[in-house]
Amino acid sequence: MNATRHPAIRSGILLGLIALLGTAVLVFIHDQTRARIALQEQRRVLQQLNEIVPPSAYNNDLHTDRITLTDPPLFQHAGPVTVYRARMDGRPVAVIMRLTAPDGYNGDIRLLVGIDAGGTVLGVRVTEHRETPGLGDLIELEKSRWITHFRGTSLTRPQERGWAVRRDGGVFDQFTGATISPRAVVKAVHTALKYFQAHRRALFEPPADAVVKHD
Repeated sequence: MNATRHPAIRSGILLGLIALLGTAVLVFIHDQTRARIALQEQRRVLQQLNEIVPPSAYNNDLHTDRITLTDPPLFQHAGPVTVYRARMDGRPVAVIMRLTAPDGYNGDIRLLVGIDAGGTVLGVRVTEHRETPGLGDLIELEKSRWITHFRGTSLTRPQERGWAVRRDGGVFDQFTGATISPRAVVKAVHTALKYFQAHRRALFEPPADAVVKHD
């Protein structure tokens, strides 16, 4: 009886050790993979930000000097807006707002809008969308130069009436056969400028990772 029991006990212990070792290996691989993915995502985000505000313009940690804000009535969506803040020797240089245009043709259009400390747009980039290929996707820099026309604009350049596509009486071109996508982007950039104008100082004052809520 004992002779039969001992091999079974040894086999059970061995199987338990193998399972424990296998679990430890999987946890280690998962942690290593997660760390690499997080680092790659951080590099990707920083590359996007640096397309709008070049590294020579700031000397803080742009990726971590950020706050989160919500203002559903203004931005017309309940999701958070991430604001990255560029500084030079502590002096405000620019903000880059990661926001959503909720009224694209096929849903949300996610944008980066860079605004310098004086309220002038430094650049706009579309980071995610589901607009129609060959029509609405011309909002991408890789597909056309349309998105670059926001650089140098502000709340007064053009005036309020000009912040629309030409079909609606504004100064921004629409695409042949596609008006909804550019209209959504124009509206989102204008909204970002209006928020910046109203909260210019407050955007730079909260500590990193602060959450600013507006009802």
